[in-house]
Amino acid sequence: MSLRRFAPVALGLVLAVGLTACGGTTKDSAASGSGSTGGSAVADPNAAMKEGVKMAFLPKQLNNPYSDIEVGGGQNALTELKGEYKLVGPNDASASSQVSYINTLIQQQQDVIGIAANDANAVCPSLQQARQAGIKVVSFDSDAAKECRDVFVNQATTEGIGRKLVEMTRNLTGGQGEIAILSATPNATNQNAWIAVVDEELKKPENAGLKLVATVYGNDDDQKSFQEAQGLLQTYPNLKAIVSPTTVGIAATARYVSSSSYKGKVAVTGLGTPNQMREYVKDGTVSQFALWNPADIGYLAGYAGVALSSGKITGKEGETFSAGKLGDYTIGAGGEIVLGPPTVFDSANIDQFDF
Repeated sequence: MSLRRFAPVALGLVLAVGLTACGGTTKDSAASGSGSTGGSAVADPNAAMKEGVKMAFLPKQLNNPYSDIEVGGGQNALTELKGEYKLVGPNDASASSQVSYINTLIQQQQDVIGIAANDANAVCPSLQQARQAGIKVVSFDSDAAKECRDVFVNQATTEGIGRKLVEMTRNLTGGQGEIAILSATPNATNQNAWIAVVDEELKKPENAGLKLVATVYGNDDDQKSFQEAQGLLQTYPNLKAIVSPTTVGIAATARYVSSSSYKGKVAVTGLGTPNQMREYVKDGTVSQFALWNPADIGYLAGYAGVALSSGKITGKEGETFSAGKLGDYTIGAGGEIVLGPPTVFDSANIDQFDF
């Protein structure tokens, strides 16, 4: 899908090991629901990146360690591009919590909205209104419905993430036993897409010994995720692994397991940041987990947003643009821009990373 020339990323590293959040249309094409196809707009690959572009970032929720890192990368991109960065968002990750913020950003006449959608469809009507007002929409990390945004900055391929989650689980359990998933919100686009791939992977012969017994939701809230992890282990005493494809969930699960009788008996894996998981790797609670650099997602979204606003891209497949220190990117099918493969962290390499 997306092709890129890898360049050094933040912290002087390239996340390049195997795994797995459409440009500006015209007002008329946005109104007709052309979505990520770019409508009738024509890209000018030689256009200069405009200065002064006003881009607002709307993460799933504020004061979430993962989201904070993401939008920090977006702020760095806007600083480099001499644009105007704005951060708004809810304190909870409910399906409709982002809608009022989108409506306000429309009134403020932002040039670009970058959004990690809590619910792909709940935000769609407001995003369509934004596009009709000439605002470019970049979804990142968790996609909005395709007809409601111009491009989507994805962490990695959905298939790659789902497969890596199962691969780590198989390695940690020896391919045998009951497993459970502790996800974010029931409507989280990225979480559900990854879980769907996990379901398909578990049907393969090499994973026949693994049995998914439950999927629960911590709503990306630390205390609820902690309680859900506790509930899983009480309900399924033979559980061999809890897989949490959310940074809040994996940290809460590890915290519970680390101080329980299940430590060393139940594997904890999923997606987390090195800094939040380091203590649990060091104390033996967690053997391996995976993630990309969240700052690079926001950084790439910032460059994509300014490229859209500048007319360098429209979101059509095959268009290319440069994303600063990350190098060149090519837009894939459906307006998708893939950051690149994340890395697997374990005791051997975790101290090489700081985010």
